[in-house]
Amino acid sequence: MTLQIIPYIMLDGQASEAIEFYVKALDAKVLFKQTIGEGPDNPEFPLTIEEKQRVAHSVLQVGTTEMYVADLSPDQACQLGNQVTICITANEREQSKPIYDALLQDGQVIMPLQETYFSPAYGMVTDKFGVTFQIFTKRPR
Repeated sequence: MTLQIIPYIMLDGQASEAIEFYVKALDAKVLFKQTIGEGPDNPEFPLTIEEKQRVAHSVLQVGTTEMYVADLSPDQACQLGNQVTICITANEREQSKPIYDALLQDGQVIMPLQETYFSPAYGMVTDKFGVTFQIFTKRPR
């Protein structure tokens, strides 16, 4: 089983600015960046132009390590405890489910583990200690 544990910084509309800052301050390289507007539209939740410009996901390489930076979705409030999360990245859905279930024991579901447009199995859970984990499964290549 191959897993990665990656720090994930969640901001409230400042992700693009933070990415530029980390590129300069840490000599980070931007490997991937996608805005919310580049994802599929949801007619039930129309977004403003400003909301569509928020960063949905980015991958920065700092030395030999990766770091993720994104903006919270417009319906989420930035609060103590959700600004920095830990993203556990698995290669297969079969790896993600037991990890998600284990972290959920006496914890709280933030987003159920489910297929999304960017992952075959993605979910968020806050464990019983108040630490928020994102479980991300890579798409097969």
